[in-house]
Amino acid sequence: MLVSLGVLLLGFLFLLPERCTVNMAFLRQDTPAPDELRERIELPPGFSIAVYASDLPGVRVLRFTEAGDLLASLPEAGSIVLLERDRNGDGWPDGRRELLGGLERPHGIDVFEDTLYVAETDAVGRARFDARSGQTIGGEYRRIVRDLPAGGNHWSRSVRFGPDGLMYVTVGSSCNVCIEDHPWRAAMLRFRADGSGAEVYATGLRNTVAFDWGPGAGRPGGGVLYGADIGRDFLGDDVPPDELNRLERGGFYGWPYAYGDRVPDPDFGARNVDRIAGSLTPVHAFAAHSSPTGMTFLRGRGLPADYRGAALVALHGSWNRTEKQGYEVVSLHFTDDGRITERKFAIGFEVDEDVIGRPSDVAEGPDGAIYISDDFTGSVYRISFGGP
Repeated sequence: MLVSLGVLLLGFLFLLPERCTVNMAFLRQDTPAPDELRERIELPPGFSIAVYASDLPGVRVLRFTEAGDLLASLPEAGSIVLLERDRNGDGWPDGRRELLGGLERPHGIDVFEDTLYVAETDAVGRARFDARSGQTIGGEYRRIVRDLPAGGNHWSRSVRFGPDGLMYVTVGSSCNVCIEDHPWRAAMLRFRADGSGAEVYATGLRNTVAFDWGPGAGRPGGGVLYGADIGRDFLGDDVPPDELNRLERGGFYGWPYAYGDRVPDPDFGARNVDRIAGSLTPVHAFAAHSSPTGMTFLRGRGLPADYRGAALVALHGSWNRTEKQGYEVVSLHFTDDGRITERKFAIGFEVDEDVIGRPSDVAEGPDGAIYISDDFTGSVYRISFGGP
């Protein structure tokens, strides 16, 4: 009965005008079987994919600890889990356990100076963490930023520590396109590690879920903070592009007055010419509605040379488009002359409108492999180079 209702709903939605289209993967699936995964997912030569973990409903952000364990956020369950490193080499975690529970839609996670940080939808909290034992220690989880604006269209909050030792947090917009009342909406914030010293670092960012710093100051893109921003809906299949921005302190990136290369937004652009002229433009455009939700720069040396220093971006996939787009992982390659080229890295999660997975985040393991979370099936995949 549930499947029949889903099919009827899809049929109705496809009759809507293009700008109002809702076309997404409605019904969650189980983890793909190994044969299906190998047959469907196309990778660059020399790479292979396998399921690393399953039964992680709604899994989103992945972070490795110094000991090689994998932390994962489960927003729907309100928990952070730890997947123990694969010591016996069987391709699966040696165990799993919940580190923190009872949280309010936890999404972003990071570890800094023996402390685990979690970005909930309305707060950032932390707990002491011992990487060697994989346990929280010395007291309870405590919220250090309590007043993040909650509710609205975009609930996820991301957190990462920068090379400066400061804590960066992103808060999405409350709407598709509007003038926000709260100054922390559609922005990147920066704090000291204890949650004090709040400042608005960058604005005009509709929903920058994914961000990271390029590795190595001597490399193209090295040491620079980049963020992937998800563009607005209901302007058609191919407008506007999602964006990769070079994030600078005090920078304004256009939303809600403009998108892309200072293209005026039809709702708010006409009366805000000066704001648009002062906005910073993207350094790279992703396909419209592809929804970049995870990004990591590759720092290890176990991959082919042209992937060292590249960024992998998880494209979670479209919903406001007549034909699905995204549902894949792409790589971004930075050249000395400032160009950025995009290549396909892991494709096939969506084929002819059939979806078997939605990449949410990407992490590079200490073993040199790539790990991808999939909140559609509750799985984590491991992509390795040069071996089965």
